[in-house]
Amino acid sequence: MADTPNIRFKGFDGGWEQRKIEEICTYHSSSLTIKDIDEDGVYNLYDANSLIGKTNKGSMIEDYITIIKDGAGVGRTRLLPKNTMFLGTMGALTPKNSNLDFLFQLITKANLGKAYTGSTIPHIYFKDYGKNKYYIPCYDEQCILGVYFSNLDHLITLYQCKCDEIKQLKKFMLQKMFPKSGELIPEIRFAGFTGGWEQRKLSDLAAMHARIGWQNLRTSEFLDNGDYMLITGTDFEDGTISYATCHYVTKERYEQDKHIQIRNGSILITKDGTLGKVAYVQGLTMPATLNAGVFNVEVKNENEVDEKYLFQYLKAPFLMDYVSKKATGGTIKHLNQNILVDFQISIPSKTEQVKIGEYFQRIDLLITLHQHKCDNLKEVKRFMLQNMFPQKG
Repeated sequence: MADTPNIRFKGFDGGWEQRKIEEICTYHSSSLTIKDIDEDGVYNLYDANSLIGKTNKGSMIEDYITIIKDGAGVGRTRLLPKNTMFLGTMGALTPKNSNLDFLFQLITKANLGKAYTGSTIPHIYFKDYGKNKYYIPCYDEQCILGVYFSNLDHLITLYQCKCDEIKQLKKFMLQKMFPKSGELIPEIRFAGFTGGWEQRKLSDLAAMHARIGWQNLRTSEFLDNGDYMLITGTDFEDGTISYATCHYVTKERYEQDKHIQIRNGSILITKDGTLGKVAYVQGLTMPATLNAGVFNVEVKNENEVDEKYLFQYLKAPFLMDYVSKKATGGTIKHLNQNILVDFQISIPSKTEQVKIGEYFQRIDLLITLHQHKCDNLKEVKRFMLQNMFPQKG
């Protein structure tokens, strides 16, 4: 039945009732702008993304839902606490005889921004979307659904915050565990290591190979399955390769150039499109090659250079800072090999390299684990929203 969800908490049955938004909530507007920010204000003032200051003007008494009604992000929603205010680019909803958390999930799921008006600057108006009808259960069922999805949102936020915190930690440690420009010793170092680091050109430490122009693959040669994987720059994902998005090629194409045959431990750098993205190949279970637009960086002497260390150094901001400085007189659309060869690498002893490489690899693993958990929870929420609300209405 259209008026009942596919999945339901035990103890509830019967159809949901169709109600207009204007029947179950009250709309509030605001005329506040950033000019109304007052350091001595008593109410927190929010824009669409965050707390921006204090104000003495107006006050919302209850917890409420804001909806962006003008401009970028139109239709996006968020929950705000009582005794706060919001800018005039947003409207607000408070429930009449409905549960706030349930109402928030209902409005968010409705994606009001998809029906905005205005040819240039998008707008949505309560006088219009307030008449939209949605299926609503009894108040007790609303409360249980509201708590369930609020808990999911809380878990998603926790994992995303943890992921962001670890990313910030890595950013900080990259700045401290590698020497600053013009220096030979880092600020933070593992115990037992002393002495200055060397400065070496990338071309001294590694060889760089890419698919030669006449070998470039046409899209008609991309296969949906096969025994030889093709890696392109679009398959890079946060320093790894997303094998699920990779295409395949024939054996002949794979064997065409041994220098771009990829293995676990290979370091890859994009040289076209989004420049300077770096990936470290792990978990590869079949032969693989590169399409145009990606360098294969091969360490020349494994007794001198640790692959994981080199990957982390190349993935750090140093490479892109270097490339940006070379981009005088315009935007570089290609990362040429003659630019890369002179890139300076700060390098300690092999033993210290291994320690540093393993340390940052562990941080990357933690980031990946928390991001995957967050993404999995988002997928759970998406599925449950589809199945715990009626599909029509």
